[in-house]
Amino acid sequence: MTEESPIKFALVDINMILQTLPHRFPMLLIDRVINIRADYSGIGIKNVTFNEPAFQGHFPERPVYPGVMMIEAMAQTAGVIGIKSVEGTEKPRAVYFLTIDKCKFRKPVLPGDTIEYHMHSLGRRKTMWWFHGDAKVNGQVVAEADVGAMLTD
Repeated sequence: MTEESPIKFALVDINMILQTLPHRFPMLLIDRVINIRADYSGIGIKNVTFNEPAFQGHFPERPVYPGVMMIEAMAQTAGVIGIKSVEGTEKPRAVYFLTIDKCKFRKPVLPGDTIEYHMHSLGRRKTMWWFHGDAKVNGQVVAEADVGAMLTD
């Protein structure tokens, strides 16, 4: 069993996310990020409610949280992890979502679910970062993807 990397930030709350990411309603898709570790991993949290704007059209008779929103939330979680991990050594001002690979949707996410976005770094080169993410509800993987992003100043 490998030893876990030390935690750098136990909690990044919504106010800190607003200071870190440029996203705002209706496109800010994470409520908090927990357990950001020195190995560039962490967990984004999203509490899905029936009031989500996406449910107006996806689908009115049987609301299902859109997979594309989960992928964007993975990228936002990765952005918070990347920015908070380099904070103090570099001053990135923006995160640009660049790539999606190996994306799979496994189960529907419904109103009332809490999604955990488990993200870990696959690597970094200069301003480019790559992460793997598993979106989980009640411990079960509902979606997964590899995402790439660029942090810029």
